[in-house]
Amino acid sequence: MPTVHITRRERFSAAHKLSRPDWSAEKNYATFGKCSNPNWHGHNYDLWVTVKGIPSTETGFVIDLSDLGKIMKARVVDKLDHKNIDLDVDFMKGIYSSTENLAIAIWKELEAPVNELGGRLFCVKLQETENNHVEYYGE
Repeated sequence: MPTVHITRRERFSAAHKLSRPDWSAEKNYATFGKCSNPNWHGHNYDLWVTVKGIPSTETGFVIDLSDLGKIMKARVVDKLDHKNIDLDVDFMKGIYSSTENLAIAIWKELEAPVNELGGRLFCVKLQETENNHVEYYGE
């Protein structure tokens, strides 16, 4: 039977700041622009999680998408939504809050519970703005 990729989308809003504490305000601004605002800034993120696998002969599902949604909400969305990524999110403690690093951290949060459902985590896509997104494939 062929391998199929299925995707679930969730959304959350969160704040963060791109700056290095060991750099001056001027150097942070030169590197990160307005994203280094000392009073933080926020985004309305879209998160797509893609799982691959062979559809069940019993259900026709790779995995149940409602189960995937529950895992995404419990492990990621509920922890990030209306939070400060740099201050409030347990799985981001000590990790610089770029969108790239956030996508990798989300993968780590989801991989084991998603794989337990019977599929394999294939891609985490995180859209920060309508023009910018990151895709991570667990490499």
